Amino acid sequence: MMSWSYSAGERAGWVQKFSKKGWICKTWEGELALVTMPGTAQEKFHFTVWDDSVAEKINKAMGKRVSLHYDEKVGLPGTCFGETRHWVSGVKEVEDIPLAPGVVVPTTPAPAASAASEVPGAATLQK
Repeated sequence: MMSWSYSAGERAGWVQKFSKKGWICKTWEGELALVTMPGTAQEKFHFTVWDDSVAEKINKAMGKRVSLHYDEKVGLPGTCFGETRHWVSGVKEVEDIPLAPGVVVPTTPAPAASAASEVPGAATLQK
Protein backbone atom coordinates (compact mmCIF):
# COMPACT_ATOMS: atom_id res chain seq x y z
CA MET A 1 0.00 0.00 0.00
CA MET A 2 2.89 2.38 0.70
CA SER A 3 4.35 2.11 -2.81
CA TRP A 4 0.99 2.17 -4.61
CA SER A 5 -0.99 5.35 -5.31
CA TYR A 6 -4.65 5.68 -6.17
CA SER A 7 -3.94 8.98 -7.95
CA ALA A 8 -1.23 11.59 -8.36
CA GLY A 9 -1.39 15.25 -9.30
CA GLU A 10 -0.65 18.90 -8.64
CA ARG A 11 -2.58 21.52 -6.71
CA ALA A 12 -1.72 25.23 -6.71
CA GLY A 13 -2.60 27.84 -4.13
CA TRP A 14 -1.39 29.41 -0.90
CA VAL A 15 -0.37 27.35 2.12
CA GLN A 16 -2.31 28.90 4.98
CA LYS A 17 -1.72 26.31 7.68
CA PHE A 18 1.21 23.95 8.21
CA SER A 19 2.34 22.19 11.38
CA LYS A 20 3.89 18.99 12.72
CA LYS A 21 1.19 17.05 14.56
CA GLY A 22 0.53 13.76 16.28
CA TRP A 23 0.72 12.16 19.71
CA ILE A 24 3.06 9.30 18.88
CA CYS A 25 3.52 9.39 15.10
CA LYS A 26 4.35 12.97 14.08
CA THR A 27 3.60 14.07 10.51
CA TRP A 28 3.47 17.47 8.86
CA GLU A 29 -0.16 18.43 8.17
CA GLY A 30 -1.18 21.37 6.03
CA GLU A 31 -3.96 23.26 4.34
CA LEU A 32 -3.69 24.82 0.89
CA ALA A 33 -6.16 27.57 -0.06
CA LEU A 34 -7.28 27.19 -3.67
CA VAL A 35 -8.72 30.44 -5.07
CA THR A 36 -10.70 30.15 -8.29
CA MET A 37 -12.15 33.65 -8.73
CA PRO A 38 -12.30 36.78 -6.57
CA GLY A 39 -15.40 36.86 -4.42
CA THR A 40 -15.96 33.11 -4.43
CA ALA A 41 -15.52 30.83 -1.46
CA GLN A 42 -12.08 29.28 -1.35
CA GLU A 43 -11.62 25.54 -1.51
CA LYS A 44 -9.21 23.97 0.97
CA PHE A 45 -6.87 21.12 0.12
CA HIS A 46 -5.70 19.22 3.21
CA PHE A 47 -2.40 17.36 2.85
CA THR A 48 0.27 15.37 4.69
CA VAL A 49 4.06 15.62 4.30
CA TRP A 50 6.42 12.84 5.40
CA ASP A 51 9.73 14.22 4.12
CA ASP A 52 11.32 16.89 6.37
CA SER A 53 13.17 18.45 3.41
CA VAL A 54 9.84 18.98 1.59
CA ALA A 55 8.36 20.40 4.81
CA GLU A 56 11.26 22.85 5.04
CA LYS A 57 10.61 24.04 1.46
CA ILE A 58 6.93 24.53 2.23
CA ASN A 59 7.77 26.53 5.37
CA LYS A 60 10.08 28.79 3.33
CA ALA A 61 7.36 29.33 0.72
CA MET A 62 4.63 30.36 3.19
CA GLY A 63 2.78 33.41 1.89
CA LYS A 64 3.72 32.69 -1.73
CA ARG A 65 1.73 30.84 -4.37
CA VAL A 66 2.99 27.27 -4.69
CA SER A 67 2.26 24.11 -6.61
CA LEU A 68 2.26 20.92 -4.55
CA HIS A 69 2.82 17.50 -6.12
CA TYR A 70 0.90 14.80 -4.28
CA ASP A 71 0.09 11.10 -4.33
CA GLU A 72 -3.25 9.93 -3.02
CA LYS A 73 -2.97 6.90 -0.73
CA VAL A 74 -6.16 4.96 -0.02
CA GLY A 75 -6.77 2.27 2.57
CA LEU A 76 -3.91 2.90 5.00
CA PRO A 77 -4.93 1.88 8.53
CA GLY A 78 -4.68 4.25 11.49
CA THR A 79 -3.42 7.81 11.77
CA CYS A 80 0.32 7.05 11.98
CA PHE A 81 0.43 7.55 8.20
CA GLY A 82 -1.02 11.05 8.47
CA GLU A 83 -4.39 12.71 8.87
CA THR A 84 -5.09 12.90 5.13
CA ARG A 85 -4.83 10.60 2.15
CA HIS A 86 -2.92 13.22 0.09
CA TRP A 87 0.85 12.90 0.58
CA VAL A 88 2.86 15.83 -0.76
CA SER A 89 6.25 14.85 -2.17
CA GLY A 90 7.27 18.04 -4.01
CA VAL A 91 6.76 21.78 -3.92
CA LYS A 92 7.62 24.63 -6.28
CA GLU A 93 6.87 28.33 -6.26
CA VAL A 94 4.72 29.51 -9.17
CA GLU A 95 4.14 32.83 -10.91
CA ASP A 96 1.50 35.43 -10.15
CA ILE A 97 -1.93 34.64 -11.54
CA PRO A 98 -4.29 37.13 -13.15
CA LEU A 99 -7.69 36.96 -11.45
CA ALA A 100 -9.37 39.51 -13.71
CA PRO A 101 -8.20 42.13 -16.21
CA GLY A 102 -5.89 44.43 -14.27
CA VAL A 103 -6.13 42.40 -11.03
CA VAL A 104 -3.15 40.20 -10.16
CA VAL A 105 -2.45 38.32 -6.94
CA PRO A 106 1.24 38.92 -6.10
CA THR A 107 3.33 35.99 -4.95
CA THR A 108 5.86 38.19 -3.15
CA PRO A 109 5.08 41.02 -0.73
CA ALA A 110 5.23 44.51 -2.18
CA PRO A 111 8.29 46.53 -1.13
CA ALA A 112 7.52 48.54 1.99
CA ALA A 113 7.49 52.25 1.23
CA SER A 114 8.46 54.70 3.91
CA ALA A 115 5.28 56.11 5.43
CA ALA A 116 7.14 59.31 6.30
CA SER A 117 7.95 60.02 2.65
CA GLU A 118 4.34 59.58 1.52
CA VAL A 119 2.45 61.57 4.15
CA PRO A 120 3.22 65.30 4.45
CA GLY A 121 4.27 66.18 7.98
CA ALA A 122 4.66 62.54 9.01
CA ALA A 123 8.42 62.94 9.44
CA THR A 124 7.90 65.56 12.12
CA LEU A 125 5.34 63.34 13.91
CA GLN A 126 7.80 60.45 14.12
CA LYS A 127 10.54 62.55 15.81
